[in-house]
Amino acid sequence: MVMQRFTDRMQAGKLLAERLEAYANRPDALVLALPRGGVPVGFALAEALNLPLDILLVRKLGVPGHEEVAMGAIASGGGRIIRHDIVKMLGITDEAIEETTRRERAEMQRRDLLYRAGQPPPRVEGREILLVDDGLATGATMMAAVQALRTRRPARVVVAVPVGAADACRLLSDEADEVVCLRMPEPFHAVSPWYDEFPQTGDREVIDLLERAYGFPRAGNAAATAGRPDAQARRGR
Repeated sequence: MVMQRFTDRMQAGKLLAERLEAYANRPDALVLALPRGGVPVGFALAEALNLPLDILLVRKLGVPGHEEVAMGAIASGGGRIIRHDIVKMLGITDEAIEETTRRERAEMQRRDLLYRAGQPPPRVEGREILLVDDGLATGATMMAAVQALRTRRPARVVVAVPVGAADACRLLSDEADEVVCLRMPEPFHAVSPWYDEFPQTGDREVIDLLERAYGFPRAGNAAATAGRPDAQARRGR
């Protein structure tokens, strides 16, 4: 059977919604997307299921000098995953790991200020969380996200992605309550070939989609939006 490619991230999110329709309109459910590429997928999913959308910030820890290769990942809330096989194979020092971690935490803090504009993260405890990205390659980034999320005591964590490596999906199935992956091609080389359109998702797009999901501006004007009566309702607090 030939696996079809996705048109773009939005279409992929709508197809995910068909598999997750049991969560539609549930007051205890929340879509958390991983910026940046996971946000368009999460937006389309949340819109189709009539659920609130928010983000969980995660950063890949790239191998020094070869940043496209992940040696681990960090997530907001303190989660960190280290791929010890990569670290050992490449002889990466503890100092290099810590320096990379410090740099990526600083970038994560920058994005938190930019995307949230001073607003606190949504309530997670006791809720059904649909954790979304545009694909899984090694699974390290999503693993860090799941582990960080667990510290906030959600009722259930469902990892939802349009495409992923079978090994990464199996790895995540040991950590998440459920993994929903629409395409698991063999062999798997990368996420991008499974989309007709796969442009880099920029900060502006993330902010625009979050503002559309919230129904009011959130970036650069926190004071003006913090007291709006629809803010708390749309966040599902």
